[in-house]
Amino acid sequence: MTTPTIDTMDADFPRPTRDVVERLAKLPAANIGDAMDRLGVAHSAIQAIWPGARLAGPAFTVWTRPGDNQGIHKALECARPGDVIVVAGAGDESRALLGELIGERAINLGIAGFALDGAARDAEALAEIGMPVFARATTPAGPYKNGPFRLGTPISFGGVPVLPGDVIIGDPDGVVVIPREQAEAVADAGEAVFADETNRRAAIVAARH
Repeated sequence: MTTPTIDTMDADFPRPTRDVVERLAKLPAANIGDAMDRLGVAHSAIQAIWPGARLAGPAFTVWTRPGDNQGIHKALECARPGDVIVVAGAGDESRALLGELIGERAINLGIAGFALDGAARDAEALAEIGMPVFARATTPAGPYKNGPFRLGTPISFGGVPVLPGDVIIGDPDGVVVIPREQAEAVADAGEAVFADETNRRAAIVAARH
């Protein structure tokens, strides 16, 4: 049976402007979550696999059989520089969907990072090369490479719906998903939340002195 894929033309889905992504990237994920009424926040188990990792970019979606990374290899052929490859792996923690070698390929291709509803490995090596990866777990167990998979389709990621082109933001608190068509409005609202919290914190600190 032929494994379903998309061709490179199908990867030409709408993406947010770079300016909007950069504005969102400057905001804490918590402020963005507050600006979206606490919706769009992925499950708290999905965290950076190395300290300091951060994600920001449009989603290139992968839906794969648990523990299988054939779809991720194909996604690397189709995704654009700046994309975040977002993988619906059914939350499976038994096998790593990617490690150092895929990370190295992704850097060469300009991929912004990976968000996995599944596991990863080679955390230390990925930190050394600076490839941001957010996942539910780390494990040394390698993946299957048999498929099936789907690319560029709506997925569920950590309990949140993700469409191709939605903005993915990841920081030390976790991952948030911003619908593409709402990205500019969420950036406006998130900046307002950030300014308000900055002012309130300054007032609290001033009250101590």
